[in-house]
Amino acid sequence: MATPPSKAGTKGVPRELRARQILEAATEEFGTRGYAAASLPAIAARVGVTKTLLHQYFGTKEDLYVACLVPVGDRLLGAVRTAMGPDGTTPRTPLRVLEAIFTALEGRRESWFVLYDRTLPPGGQAARAAAGYRAAVDRLAAAGTAELLRGAGSADPLDADALLYVWRDLVATLVRWWVKHPEQTPEAMTRRCARLFAAAAVLAPESGR
Repeated sequence: MATPPSKAGTKGVPRELRARQILEAATEEFGTRGYAAASLPAIAARVGVTKTLLHQYFGTKEDLYVACLVPVGDRLLGAVRTAMGPDGTTPRTPLRVLEAIFTALEGRRESWFVLYDRTLPPGGQAARAAAGYRAAVDRLAAAGTAELLRGAGSADPLDADALLYVWRDLVATLVRWWVKHPEQTPEAMTRRCARLFAAAAVLAPESGR
C-alpha cells in the first residue's frame, strides 16, 4: 500500500489533483508513523514537491492532519451508521458493522490510525477533531451494545458499559491484525470474524450456571 514518490513537479499538475496526491501521501505518513513522528519533508518527498508547497496548500502540519482526518472520520462514521441501519440492532449487527469498517478501510488501511492516533498534541485542533469523531462512533456503539444486551435480557448499565469497552478494543485489535495481513480481503475478514464469534459463543458458559 506504499505510495511511490512522484517525479512530477508542480507545473502542469491541476491544483485539485496535487491536493489529492498530498492528502493521500500525508494520510499514509500519519497513519503509519503517527502524528508526532510524521515528517512534512517525507510527505513532500512522497509526492515529489517541496515542503513549502505543502504549507501553501494546507498550512501547518496540524492543518494538514485535520485535512486528512475529516474524510477518514466521515467515511468510517458513515459506514458504521449505514451498517447499523434504521431497524434496530440484531445479533447480526456487530458482524455487519465490522464488514462495513473493513470495506471502508480497504486500500487505505493505515487511515484507521489517523483517527485513533495517541500522539496528537493534547488540546489542539487535531486532538479535538479526532476526539469528536471517536465520540460519535462510540455513541453509535453504545446504542448498539445496549440494545443487544436488552435483547439478551440484561438492563444493567454496567453490563452495557463493559461491553462497549470490549467492543471498542475488539474492533481496534482486529484492524491491527488485518493491517499485518494485507492478503486478507474485507470479505475474508468478515468470514473470519463470523467464525470467531461462533467459537466465542460455543466457549461462553450457559446462562444461569
